[in-house]
Amino acid sequence: MKKLPLAILGLAFSLGTVMSSADDCVAPDAPQIAEGEDSTLEQMLATQKAVKTFQEANLAYMACLEPKLAAAEASAKEGKEGAADTYMQMQETYNAAVSQEEEVAGKFNTEIRDYKTANPG
Repeated sequence: MKKLPLAILGLAFSLGTVMSSADDCVAPDAPQIAEGEDSTLEQMLATQKAVKTFQEANLAYMACLEPKLAAAEASAKEGKEGAADTYMQMQETYNAAVSQEEEVAGKFNTEIRDYKTANPG
């Protein structure tokens, strides 16, 4: 008879651990972008791969943030104490991820143009 409550307790602990780990969102590091005018084709292709990997990781990071952002917004709308500040912080965090992705893409596109200028044909 004691095994059933222990099993339920173990299951509850396991679910709690999964849920808390799902709350941990980790921003990816931006990749190093090769200088287009001084790079080889292989270096530019490696940079392209690194940028794509970053973009995929950043999308996953933003997807992880979205439920937190929605929850913070709901709490703010309910008027919970401190919720408006939390919501603003979550918005800033999410927007920073978007801005970082735009910055990485812009830098890579600039370096691609520089590569093409330095290596016509």
